[in-house]
Amino acid sequence: MLGYCVVLITVPPDRADQLAHLIVEKKLGACVNVVPEVRSLYWWKGNMEKDRESLLVVKTSFSLFPQLLKEVKENHPYTVPEIIALPIVAGNPDYLNWIDESLR
Repeated sequence: MLGYCVVLITVPPDRADQLAHLIVEKKLGACVNVVPEVRSLYWWKGNMEKDRESLLVVKTSFSLFPQLLKEVKENHPYTVPEIIALPIVAGNPDYLNWIDESLR
């Protein structure tokens, strides 16, 4: 059974630090990396859009994902925010233990 995941969240650059801080403060993620700028190209309401965004890379547990999803949706400015969880299939056991300790 997989216990950990990496969650990718795109957010406007001016909201990235605020959302990252909220996630760590509420212990919904052990660590959030803030990639300051990514360029996104996507379809929205029939139009091709191009934006500069920040990318949050959240390390957490699958058991906390529903709560993380709810909290991000409540605090995210987008109507349909990108919140995608990818399983961690292997990792440094010391780091994975640190995730557990940080989320308590």
